[in-house]
Amino acid sequence: MAVEPLIHELSKPGRRAVRIPAPDVPETPLPQELLRDGLDWPEASEIDVIRHYTRLSQKNHAIDINTYPLGSCTMKYNPKINEAVARYPGFAGIHPLQDPATVQGALELMVELQEMLAEISGFAAVTLQPAAGAHGELTGVLIMRAYHRSRGDTGRTKILVPDSAHGTNPATAVMAGFEVVTIPSDARGNVDLEQIRVHAGPDTAGLMITNPNTLGLWDEHIAEVVRVVHEAGGLVYNDGANFNAILGIARPGDLGIDVMHYNLHKTFSTPHGGGGPGSGPVGVRADLAEFLPGPIVRRVDGDEPRYEWFQPARSVGRLHTFHGNFGMHVRAYCYIRMHGAAGLRLVSEDAVLNANYLLASLRDRFDVAYDRTCMHEFVLSGNRQKRNGVRTLDIAKRLLDFGLHPPTTYFPLIVPEAIMIEPTETESKESLDYLIAALRQIADEAEQTPEVVTGAPHRTEYKRLDEVAANRTLNLRWTRPVEPAPEAAAAD
Repeated sequence: MAVEPLIHELSKPGRRAVRIPAPDVPETPLPQELLRDGLDWPEASEIDVIRHYTRLSQKNHAIDINTYPLGSCTMKYNPKINEAVARYPGFAGIHPLQDPATVQGALELMVELQEMLAEISGFAAVTLQPAAGAHGELTGVLIMRAYHRSRGDTGRTKILVPDSAHGTNPATAVMAGFEVVTIPSDARGNVDLEQIRVHAGPDTAGLMITNPNTLGLWDEHIAEVVRVVHEAGGLVYNDGANFNAILGIARPGDLGIDVMHYNLHKTFSTPHGGGGPGSGPVGVRADLAEFLPGPIVRRVDGDEPRYEWFQPARSVGRLHTFHGNFGMHVRAYCYIRMHGAAGLRLVSEDAVLNANYLLASLRDRFDVAYDRTCMHEFVLSGNRQKRNGVRTLDIAKRLLDFGLHPPTTYFPLIVPEAIMIEPTETESKESLDYLIAALRQIADEAEQTPEVVTGAPHRTEYKRLDEVAANRTLNLRWTRPVEPAPEAAAAD
């Protein structure tokens, strides 16, 4: 299979895609600090550029091509109607510095999205400002810190984080200035309740829990966990990464959770990946609303409702330029409106059904980390295959030969040779059966012809890379090859 050349390698002197007309206004010199010498721009025709990037796009895997069972990431299909609505001129053509009177429709959408997210999750108030899930985590922990400081309770320096929590939680707590106390899981994959009781005390600022957790399990003791932390004076933060499993079934706010972020891409079908833009709104209980980052949109009732920006009384400040990633708000709003309450519950029911169908179909061929009914995802282990010299990484590489994106591997860290699978609700039984057949075949190969698996992938343009060397010798920039001087070429 031919390797796609770099766009610079297609460059030919004098070629161009467009010819810009001469300006009809006087030219103005640019500030010197904005200018650079020696920019090595490629010179290529429009058709060369189009064909190049179209070929590249066909080499990438995407949810629009085949199953993407990346556990914890919730790589669900993004309905195209969401994209169409987000591109309406009234949404796509506005500017965040416009007078609020000129964008009342957009502000109304934001208020309604805040209210819908609050209702779905059982919280009193929501901010749309955070730009990603981890950004939402930081927002939540800063709110927890501000709450304790407002009460003069400055001795609360520790955050409890279960070892089954989302991977960014410990880093977020440290960024906010807290010490992290890791809480282990029990034999059934719950947070170890006894360890919560041991560590919750006057120095506890709060608990950051992911429920359902990264093992794909609902914590069977969540009510008691919340009670213990609250009695110690701490707050409970729920990482909303796995909210897709409980829409219309359980509301975290009703369980006593104080703060939660939402991943709009994981739950409400905004685009995922490629570095953004993301969106990680945060919901809080009533007495924490005054600490939310601002400004926030609110409705002003009257003969005709109008919408305005306001700053909460004890706001932790602004966490994002302007007002968050508005295009993501439009997409999530459209998704929620299209589904309605009954439809959102069906989303979670189907996600849980699909995951349990996969688990039931694979548990005889792979070790299962915690073998009980899962939620929207589950974790297998490649320990059985490792005894034949086949690692989880090999299984992931072999799946590429079936046109499938691999599941998440080696996470969560508490499961050796972890294979974390999340099918989402958008996969049909036929696509699930194809994934099952591929994994069962790979399990057979691991026993009978392990070299087929350890040598994979066999059908991709690029074979297995030396990942250690790639990380140690990063090459992130194309450089034009140096051509020999004429006299040197003549000597050769």
